This record gives sequence, structure tokens and C-alpha cells, in this order.
Amino acid sequence: MVDKYDAPHVVVERRGGAGMLIGLAVLLLVAVVAYFLITQSRNDTRRTDAVTSAAEQVGDSAKKAGDAVERSIDPAK
Repeated sequence: MVDKYDAPHVVVERRGGAGMLIGLAVLLLVAVVAYFLITQSRNDTRRTDAVTSAAEQVGDSAKKAGDAVERSIDPAK
């Protein structure tokens, strides 16, 4: 009987990179959504500030108009 010894075989299992690509895609998607939510919040704040400023200006103009009417009725004021 003859014994045969085979050389040891090393098996290297390689995994695909699909999991890594999916993880990067999800991370990118989360970053883009966060950016748009933050930007939208800032735009809402700017719009609110603009409306508030415009309302204050209208209020000031109405007061000036009211004062002018009072002066036209009673010039002593």
C-alpha cells in the first residue's frame, strides 16, 4: 500500500462587494435627505422672517397714514 500525501490546499473565499456598495448608497441617501430637510427648515425660517418684516412695515405705514389723517383733521396735533 502506497500512501499519497497531497499538498495542503488553501481555500480563500472571496465575498462580493455588494454589501459595501449598498451600505454606501444608504449612507449617501441619508445624507442627501438630511441636507434637504435642513435646507427646507432654513427656508421656512427665512420666509417667516420676511413675512414678519413685511407685516411690521405695513403696520408702520398704517400708523403714519392714521397720524396724517389726524393732522389733516386737527392741524394742532
